[in-house]
Amino acid sequence: MAEKHFYEQKQYTKEYLLPYFQKLIPDFHKKKVLEIGCAEGGLLEALQEIGMHVVGVELSPERAETAVKKNSDLKILVGDITNARLPEQLSETFDVIIIREVIEHVRDKKAAFDNLGKLLNDSGFLFISFPPKRSPFAGHQQIGKSFLKTIPYLHILPKSILRPAAKLLGEDVGYIDEIKLHYSTGYTIHEFEFQCLLQNFVPIKKDIFLFRPIYALRLGLPTIKLPKIPILKEYISFGCETLLQKKPL
Repeated sequence: MAEKHFYEQKQYTKEYLLPYFQKLIPDFHKKKVLEIGCAEGGLLEALQEIGMHVVGVELSPERAETAVKKNSDLKILVGDITNARLPEQLSETFDVIIIREVIEHVRDKKAAFDNLGKLLNDSGFLFISFPPKRSPFAGHQQIGKSFLKTIPYLHILPKSILRPAAKLLGEDVGYIDEIKLHYSTGYTIHEFEFQCLLQNFVPIKKDIFLFRPIYALRLGLPTIKLPKIPILKEYISFGCETLLQKKPL
């Protein structure tokens, strides 16, 4: 599975993210890039191959170890974006920070954004993508084995209903606790926008998706955007993707 994740990350970067950044960030290939939640390092390797200076931070020691085994030239720190000592541990700042499908799992989002502000150079760029907290699959129920993984808004049902159903259908013991945890740490788009405002991160481009770009690679589905209508972007969309720029205070 780690091998699959690595090659998906690398292919997605080459086919979607790299053209996106090259279009929107002047002289992108000259920038210093930090990825928070770099997992197996596929994105970092794709950027490194075009000569870019890249660094990764990964919470999971196992995934970080996999990344270094795949590419021993990668600089990857096992660390937590909410750790106040992280900027000191990295000992450098960056022109671009990428954080994909990570922020919704972070409990202390203020601490995370404080560190992002310290690690990002003035006029630097921050790319964040995440599924909104009230979206149909905000609980990440798709990790299941039974048809429960196909049920939208499953995560809002009480545990008293979900546990017996999951047991009957042969789901792993921790399945319900995991989707409830994902939901509890989720992030609404409104909360995200407010936190960006506090940090003086100004949006350059913002997209709300019904079908996210990654689905083209994973499922062969077309990318479909939604209008930025509050009820649609919070309750119907499967993803919010934003490129921001840090304005000097």
